[in-house]
Amino acid sequence: MNGNRFGRLFQFVTYGESHGDAMGVTVSGCPAGVELDEEQIQEDLDRRKPGQSMITTSRGEPDEVTINSGTLEGYTTGTPIGMVIQNKDARSGKYEPFVTAPRPSHGDYTYSSKFGTRNWGGGGRSSARETVNWVAAGAVAKAVLAQSEYDVEIKAHVNRIGDIEAPEVSFEQILEHSEENEVRCADSETAEEMREAIDRYQQEGDSIGGSIYFEARGVPRGLGAPRFDSFPARLGQAMFSIPATTAVEYGQGKETASVRGSDRNEDWEFDDGSRDDVVSEEGDPVPVGNDHGGLQGGITTGEPIYGEATWHAPTSIPKEQRTVDWESGEEKDAQVVGRHDPSLPPRAVPVVEAMLYCTVLDFMLLGGRINPDRLDNQPGEYETAYHPSSPQADPDDAATSAESVDE
Repeated sequence: MNGNRFGRLFQFVTYGESHGDAMGVTVSGCPAGVELDEEQIQEDLDRRKPGQSMITTSRGEPDEVTINSGTLEGYTTGTPIGMVIQNKDARSGKYEPFVTAPRPSHGDYTYSSKFGTRNWGGGGRSSARETVNWVAAGAVAKAVLAQSEYDVEIKAHVNRIGDIEAPEVSFEQILEHSEENEVRCADSETAEEMREAIDRYQQEGDSIGGSIYFEARGVPRGLGAPRFDSFPARLGQAMFSIPATTAVEYGQGKETASVRGSDRNEDWEFDDGSRDDVVSEEGDPVPVGNDHGGLQGGITTGEPIYGEATWHAPTSIPKEQRTVDWESGEEKDAQVVGRHDPSLPPRAVPVVEAMLYCTVLDFMLLGGRINPDRLDNQPGEYETAYHPSSPQADPDDAATSAESVDE
């Protein structure tokens, strides 16, 4: 199976299936000298894990991560970082009716058609369970950027559930309020409406879609490589990779279809020092406004990069539907009665942030803004704060010892 790798220089490769033994990810391209431990990664995994509220699946996965390579004494070594998350609460029995009878609008039939087989427990590789790996990789990227000389900050929130849409909120409001409720909407009144709507759909045995607004600040200008490696092209790949994503837009998005060129075009001015939302120096040219979403010609402008991604309603619902069994030749009723989310955006927020962190860091490495070998950018220097000390400095603590021999 191809398609398990994301990124150019900052890359991650994943493995694992929904009801397999474990999920795992290998991150390559992380510079040496980054302070990193399991607690940092766990913080983001806990935001994504199932069973965290009544509007998420009740599957009881602790999602505890183990780092088994690529770090030493709390620092990255520049070698691949391997991480494993064990599956603890897989129950495959309720999926047995669908081994040869595909669930409506799932990947069951298409996976079987492509490979001639599939791991049917919990949807196997097609399950969004696999995004736990992406969040772990995103936590690594987040640590690199946080400890670099750049002040990159990324945040997202749920701005729509069904026909309930949140009012426009500032980036600061998203930072401050998006984690204060189960829906992860930065506007508390709208969050309550969304929560009630999700409850209604869940009680009816149904589900509902929604969307997430995302924003990245502090991303320097000049990142992106036209055409096929433009920033929006790679951003689209990152977001569309998330299961159930049906639309991705940035800046004005689809509204630009009805906007005149004379209205959409942004004049240029010199930075007078009053634009704290732009990565620039006083006297640099900067666009007036930011309807372009921080991107022009496929390259970053230094302004905030912002956009929206949309998810369809979860396809696993207990309402009665119809399917066919290719083994028995029967048409029959089907009910998907496992443990599933009634709406995806609340748990997708950390996934969106993770993919944006990975995308930004990859471009930073490709553009030479961060040294891909070592975060301190001191090639050839071997005496560093993060290099391990010799055990011989304290022989009593050494597992082995060596003695000088006079010849």
